[in-house]
Amino acid sequence: MKIVYFGTPEFASSQLEAIISAGYEVVAVVTVPDKPAGRGKKIQCSDVKETALKYGLPIMQPVSLKAPEFLEELSSYNADLFVVVAFRMLPEVVWSMPPKGTFNLHASLLPQYRGAAPINHAIINGEKETGLTTFILDKEIDTGEIIKQEIVKIEDDETAGSLHDKLMLLGNKVVVETIKMIEEGKVNSQSQQSIIQRDNIVLKPAPKIFKEDCKIDWTKDAKSIYDFIRGLSPYPAAHTQFVSENDTVLDLKIFEVTIEEKNQDDVELFQVKTDGKSYLKVALKDAFINIKVLQQAGKKAMPIEDFLRGARLNGEWKAQ
Repeated sequence: MKIVYFGTPEFASSQLEAIISAGYEVVAVVTVPDKPAGRGKKIQCSDVKETALKYGLPIMQPVSLKAPEFLEELSSYNADLFVVVAFRMLPEVVWSMPPKGTFNLHASLLPQYRGAAPINHAIINGEKETGLTTFILDKEIDTGEIIKQEIVKIEDDETAGSLHDKLMLLGNKVVVETIKMIEEGKVNSQSQQSIIQRDNIVLKPAPKIFKEDCKIDWTKDAKSIYDFIRGLSPYPAAHTQFVSENDTVLDLKIFEVTIEEKNQDDVELFQVKTDGKSYLKVALKDAFINIKVLQQAGKKAMPIEDFLRGARLNGEWKAQ
């Protein structure tokens, strides 16, 4: 089979490598246009483009997926199948083109966690498991018929970063097995709507996460805050402000915390407690959140001991 592959980030480049290693013919790759990134605004290409260059594959980087010149070039490859991983939504004129259809790999157990950030939201919501789904593309985002699924356990201390890496590696297997199923005509897809109705599922969405969504709400219980922080670690990262009694403000990103039992009833809510050497914790209504790794604005992420050596948090501080 001739395959055109659509993808952008590291997650998707891993599956492209797997498809090529399995011996399938990738006739072209579609990825995002190069763009400036970093402080120097150096032009950077996507991880998928780097992998395509490594194997000498033809690359398309359309600004518009409906542009006539892109559609003409895409059609000229006469691909049997399109494979999509971590790419933007395709118009029908694209996904309906190949005779064997177009399938997408999604990092959740659909129909749950449709959207751009399924890994983050699964952890934030305290889920014990998630997984991967390959499904046939249709007109709505992440709603097509399911081809294959694999379940993955979410560990108690799992972060978005560690779960991303686990799912990326498993995705190699799932994508190649899905291609083989399509090649051999062994696909018995299942409607997501039928699953929703059969199991009476209440859907949990996974929309894109913006900076304003990442602020820690210290009024919540310790478990919810713990899940929120690890669900955003290392990116885009939960953030907060510590404010001193003389109104000095520290802008912080928090990457790793633990929950510590709270025995002191006289500790004021949201008060920041520290010995100035080894611990920094915030008093909640039910426990302490003990911060292990953080980043002050303009500095690098560091263990709490390194932060405290230079921070000199004198006086009273509160998290807000």
